[in-house]
Amino acid sequence: MTDSIIEKVREELTKNNTLRVGINASNFLLVSGINSDGSPFGIAPDLGRLFAHELEVTPKFIVFENPGKLADAGLEGAWDIAFVGNEPQRAKDIAFSAPYLEIPVTFLVREDSLIKDLSEIDQVGNRISVMNRSAYDLYLTAKIKHATIVRAKSIDESFEQFIHDDLEVLGGLKPRLESDCEKIPGSRVLDGQITSVKQSAGTLPAHEESANYLHEFIERTKATGVVSNLIKKYNVNGVSVAPPA
Repeated sequence: MTDSIIEKVREELTKNNTLRVGINASNFLLVSGINSDGSPFGIAPDLGRLFAHELEVTPKFIVFENPGKLADAGLEGAWDIAFVGNEPQRAKDIAFSAPYLEIPVTFLVREDSLIKDLSEIDQVGNRISVMNRSAYDLYLTAKIKHATIVRAKSIDESFEQFIHDDLEVLGGLKPRLESDCEKIPGSRVLDGQITSVKQSAGTLPAHEESANYLHEFIERTKATGVVSNLIKKYNVNGVSVAPPA
């Protein structure tokens, strides 16, 4: 990249030599934890640090408890770039890069459930517990026609809701559901996937130069093995590097 392009991106995105990086703390696959100083670490925060390093600026992490709040905060100018699931409903407000990582989405059912495969989920009488405004909630909202979606504030609460309200189905990221499966004797995660959550970086649509640069940055991190190395570094299972754009 030429110095003039990087300087233009700095002008669009940063103030006082600081880049505000929005992070969704609820995605445990991408945010492995929070340091004592409040800064997050994991695949997404590390990509944010690398991007700030390219711009020769200081990253300042703005951590949100769920993806819906992160997306809303962009409208208020609370972050300069953000890492969040790339869904059509969000694309009007966020200029997304191509995905850097994909996470399969499926369902968990109880031992005595008559549901055997994914094609049997969308039926009258089935209640699906999900985290409100997660990427898979947005997908299911557009696709589910007969079953009922029951939303909870967080991933943990969607699990508790599934248990306590005796719901028929728990929807979510496959790696998390496999972990939940171990807590419910006899339960099972359905084979296959209904979709995958495509994790991307994004900025505000008005920042056209920066959006293009961010897209190219993400493509380089995939092509050079940065993303795959971060997956190994944080021992994140059940995800895959997204294919080239």
